[in-house]
Amino acid sequence: MDVAQQDHALESEDASGSAISDPASPVRPRPTELAGWARWAWRRLTSMRTAIVLLVLLALTAVPGSLLPQRGVASDPAAVANFYRQHPDLSPWLDRLSLFNVYSAPWFAAVYVLLLVSMTGCVVPRCAQLWRDYRAAPPSAPRRLSRETGHRRGEVAATTDPLNAAAAYLRARRFRVTSTGHEVRAEKGRSRELGNLAFHLSLLVLLFGVAGGKLFGYEGRVALVEGTTFANVASSYDALTPAPWADVNGLEPLEVTLDDFEAEFETEGARFGEPRSFEAAVSYEGDEENGTFTVRPNRPLEINGTKFFLTGHGYAPELTVRDGNGDVAASGPTIFLPVDQAFTSDGVVKVPDARPAPLALQGLFLPTAVEGPDGMGVSAFPDQVNPIVQLMAFTGDLGLDDGTTQSVYELDFTDLEQVRDGEGKPWRVRLAPGETVQLPDGLGSVTFDGLSRFANFQVARDPGKEVSLVAAILLMLGLTASLAVPRRRIWVRRNDDGTVELAARSLSRRPVPPVELHALASAIGLSPADARQHKEEE
Repeated sequence: MDVAQQDHALESEDASGSAISDPASPVRPRPTELAGWARWAWRRLTSMRTAIVLLVLLALTAVPGSLLPQRGVASDPAAVANFYRQHPDLSPWLDRLSLFNVYSAPWFAAVYVLLLVSMTGCVVPRCAQLWRDYRAAPPSAPRRLSRETGHRRGEVAATTDPLNAAAAYLRARRFRVTSTGHEVRAEKGRSRELGNLAFHLSLLVLLFGVAGGKLFGYEGRVALVEGTTFANVASSYDALTPAPWADVNGLEPLEVTLDDFEAEFETEGARFGEPRSFEAAVSYEGDEENGTFTVRPNRPLEINGTKFFLTGHGYAPELTVRDGNGDVAASGPTIFLPVDQAFTSDGVVKVPDARPAPLALQGLFLPTAVEGPDGMGVSAFPDQVNPIVQLMAFTGDLGLDDGTTQSVYELDFTDLEQVRDGEGKPWRVRLAPGETVQLPDGLGSVTFDGLSRFANFQVARDPGKEVSLVAAILLMLGLTASLAVPRRRIWVRRNDDGTVELAARSLSRRPVPPVELHALASAIGLSPADARQHKEEE
């Protein structure tokens, strides 16, 4: 091979790119096995199939949260404790699996995070493609229009320009139209793609909105007696469940006072004793606003995103306890928690500073007291018709000085001794409003001064709730548009032999309306007879 032939061979190899590469071009390193596995895992995780599987898995993992009591629920804070008492053997195993706090469990969070990543990697590229499809011009007509829906072919009058007539007709009917020298391309129903786009984006935003509420929000519970004020600081809550990233030191600065509480109950018929209505009149004061408001069920007080929901109510007997020296050791309303539908309520009064010995009272409040079958008093109606408080007394160490957390609604009987009367029987007393009784052994006296009501409030801040609401509305609108709006394309083409063809294609399950093609054929002068004649000739 001579030099010229060698040069020619080298040039050929260089042109094909198979033998010689440009030394100046960068050489791409071969991906490592780890990078290959990472790319494979990412593609599997962000596939639509994986996203659907994770969505179903999330729904399944949420089922225990609906079937089992959950901690931190303001409407029923004692639900888990009651379940423990009813199922002492099963409850510890359920607790180990975090089934009493499903929505903050690590396995639930793992599924949710995987779903967020999967949906983001799946939805974002699809939304970009939907947006490009929405903005794209109608595509050119297929080579063989005879295979499409409603195909027609025929001749038109020489004085008529079929393409201009078709374009004007279709634009008047809100088709997106593109004209070329030999054909008209039209498309309608692109809002269907906007619906698809809104559906996918709103689904992603909805997931992030729920996640934002769970990461930055909080939920608390507080009971307010009429005339008392609640300051929105962490230490004022009866129970506070903050999200992992919630700033409990930066709660909305505000104060809420329960001015009055009113409740009405059914007084006759099969629904005797059932609540008819209850509402709490409150006054509030914040940095930016203050005023009054009436809180009702499903009508919360909202102050800069912090909401107060009315979840329950009860009675707070006003008791004054004087010790053996005659000094007032405790005075004021004490919350008694309801234990049945008739608002039979129990509560305790702790008097650690009483002399000569610390004192504790355990009581039962009956709004409408009647004599029970066993001689004990019971309540026959939830409203205060015949209010009675029944009390027992204890002395000893109340357990308040050892630093152990203790509920204000319960007594620790470990180091307590029950007070007995002169006959050695447990001391018991029934008091009506205004009555006073002396305790045995010179321990003091108790006066039932009157009765107040209290209201339970669930205080919640969910920064993602509004975002989730808007996303849910857009999701439904987008889904409706994607299912209800038909999308279709129409082409009109002028052939070299002078004939005109038109046809359509449906891009949804709904077929192209035949009347639409008949009207278009008439608008360009292509009569049905011409189309039938051409069909017979073919």
